[in-house]
Amino acid sequence: MDNRPSRHRLVRIRSSRCEPSRERRLPLREIGGVLVRIGLIAEGGYPYVSGDARLWCDRLVRGLDRHEFDIYALSRSERQEDEGWVPLPAQVSRVRTAPMWSADDDGVVYGRRARRRFAEHYAELAAVLCAGGGADDASREASATEADRFGSALYGLAELARDEGGLVGALRSEAAVRALEHACRSRGALRTAREARVPDLLAVAAHLERALRPLSLDWYEDDGLGAVDLCHATSGGSAALPGLLAHHFCGVPLLLTEYGVRLRTHYLAAPDSSPAVRSLLAAFHGALAAETYARAALVTPGNGHARRWQERCGADRAKLRTVYPGMDAGRFAEVGESAACADPDSLVWVGRVEPAKDLVSLLHAFAEVRKEEPKTRLRIVGTPAGPEGVAYLGHCRALAAQLFPDEAEGPHRVGDNPVSFEEIGAPDIPNLAAAYASGAVTVLSSVVEGFPIGLVEAMFCGRATVSTDVGAVVEVIGGTGLVVPPRNPRALAEACVALLRDPERRERLGAAARARALELFTVEQNVAAFHGIYLEIVSRTPVRRVVLDDTGEPLPFAVPAEAHVPGRWTEGPARPTPRNGPPRPPGTPVRATAMPTPEGAR
Repeated sequence: MDNRPSRHRLVRIRSSRCEPSRERRLPLREIGGVLVRIGLIAEGGYPYVSGDARLWCDRLVRGLDRHEFDIYALSRSERQEDEGWVPLPAQVSRVRTAPMWSADDDGVVYGRRARRRFAEHYAELAAVLCAGGGADDASREASATEADRFGSALYGLAELARDEGGLVGALRSEAAVRALEHACRSRGALRTAREARVPDLLAVAAHLERALRPLSLDWYEDDGLGAVDLCHATSGGSAALPGLLAHHFCGVPLLLTEYGVRLRTHYLAAPDSSPAVRSLLAAFHGALAAETYARAALVTPGNGHARRWQERCGADRAKLRTVYPGMDAGRFAEVGESAACADPDSLVWVGRVEPAKDLVSLLHAFAEVRKEEPKTRLRIVGTPAGPEGVAYLGHCRALAAQLFPDEAEGPHRVGDNPVSFEEIGAPDIPNLAAAYASGAVTVLSSVVEGFPIGLVEAMFCGRATVSTDVGAVVEVIGGTGLVVPPRNPRALAEACVALLRDPERRERLGAAARARALELFTVEQNVAAFHGIYLEIVSRTPVRRVVLDDTGEPLPFAVPAEAHVPGRWTEGPARPTPRNGPPRPPGTPVRATAMPTPEGAR
């Protein structure tokens, strides 16, 4: 591994084979003792100002200042690119970006041989999508065969793009649609695939073109992802494709982190599409997820809920390491340590206003709470998420006026109405910590939830909580709050009343919740976990980098020879190795490992 510090910061914008990169070099401070060079791959997030997982990635990069990071970012919209980047720390040596929201025709004209290669690989890919597959024992062997066919087709297309140029024109061509149609009409195709009509085929082909755009990028050379020690994909799906290709072309190990399983997100999206479109796209994303899990050195789900999804989609349990998201506990310290409560008779809900949060059930539950505890108030603190959220907020306001007709006159403020709709930045709620401190009990009423960030924030503030049993809620709470079934207003109301009537219980649960959050969900534990994982993966990987001398010539014997002993000496006790196994083929990479501890010395 080359431990020499980088001397410049290389920033590349809008990188692709069909559009030359624009470069600018900025001075980079000397970093002494660089441990690992990481290629951090993100889609629609870091380093842009707006996007998914932006804060997590920024905290990870800043926390690991002894590592060097190359950022490879796939943007989702022109607006996101125009908003710019967050300030980058000095350990970021390079940023390369590419748009996922548009792809101009690359102008590449394939010859006869290239067209034949594309037709073969795309037809194989389409055949795998139309064949489907199952998860039962009878179809397990067939599923493994289909996975091999999918990988062969995927990497065949990537090699074609590398040899001949971009795939944009080919993926948009009539030949691609015809290959997809032939696969759907072929013998053995699923019934839903056979029912696909021309609009369905066009929709699927367009989706595949967008999803496969990373295959056409120029990131997979020796001066790109081939120069890093480890690729870290911050999500699955298209964001993992560059990591897969870096592993295929250059042997770079891949680490995949999923705080929200992309395959699950796809299942929940596009409910209005035809059965044929949903079936074919589900087959594609399922095959891509299985290929990513198979090739990754390690997979780090953000919680047990995501981990179960990954196992269901084919991830090897031995590769899974749960790493909880790291959150900044400092801004909640004052409220959490004092455990002060502005109003002991108030329930607080904090979050983005959208239908998945099920504020309708919360309002009906609060109507039941008012029958038992007439002095109780409900503060709904949050902003609507998009046009759908704005409409949903209006519906909730109308429902509140309907449920409490005698108290609906006047503005929606605490004191005039038992239900208030507020936003962060108001005089009595200047920040997020003040929102949680404004009530005695924090409520989460969602029907769909991944990792409940708002719940962790309430735990940092030492709040007693009542939550619905969705996503990773039970795993996060761990017995420090009350959990009820979703879409059950009566159960939600009973749990809230129980905590409102018992201040000592609220205080005890809040203290336990804060202690649990500080132990499991801080930035420090997240950064420490990934630091160990980075070193573990790199220690298992043979050194590939050629060390150059001062004149730029290869330096002989700069990297010591390594030895690899197959079996439990390096791979652990997962599966025994026969004493007289088959001879190792010539050219197999070898690497050295530490001697295991003898059984009698333990």
